[in-house]
Amino acid sequence: MSVRQLVQQQYQRVADRNAAQDWEAPPPEGWLRTVRKSLGMSGAQLARRMGVTRARIAQAETSEGEGGITLKSMQATAEAMGCRFVYAVVPEGGRIEDVILAQARRKATALVHAASKHMALESQVLPDESIAREIDRLKHQLARDMPADFWNEP
Repeated sequence: MSVRQLVQQQYQRVADRNAAQDWEAPPPEGWLRTVRKSLGMSGAQLARRMGVTRARIAQAETSEGEGGITLKSMQATAEAMGCRFVYAVVPEGGRIEDVILAQARRKATALVHAASKHMALESQVLPDESIAREIDRLKHQLARDMPADFWNEP
C-alpha cells in the first residue's frame, strides 16, 4: 500500500465516522432562528450579546435560509447563544467507499459501452452478462487504482 493510499484511508475513516452520525436537514426556519427561539431568546437579546443590531440578527437568520451566511457568522451566532457550531460534508449513501464505487461504476460503464460500440461495428457483440461482468471487474479495478482522471466525467 502506498503512502498516498494510506493517507486516503485515514481521511476516509474520518469522513465515514461523521457519516455514521444521525445528521438532520436544517429545520425550515434554519438552525439559528430555531435554536434562538428554543432558548426563548429574542432577536434583540441575541443582538446585544453579539454587539450588533437587531436587523443584523434578522439578516443572518434570513441569509442562513438562503444559503448565503458564512461559516464564521454561523459560529459567532451559535457561540453567542451558548452553543457549539458544527458542520459536516457527509457522503451520500453513508460511506466514502460508496461514493468512490458509484463513480467507478459510472466510468466503467462508459468505458465498456464505448468498447462495445466499436466491437458491434466489427460484428463482435458481447452478451449482456459479459458486459455486466466486465463493468463490475473494471469498477473494482478503477476504485482500487483511482487513475488521475478518476473524478473527471462521466
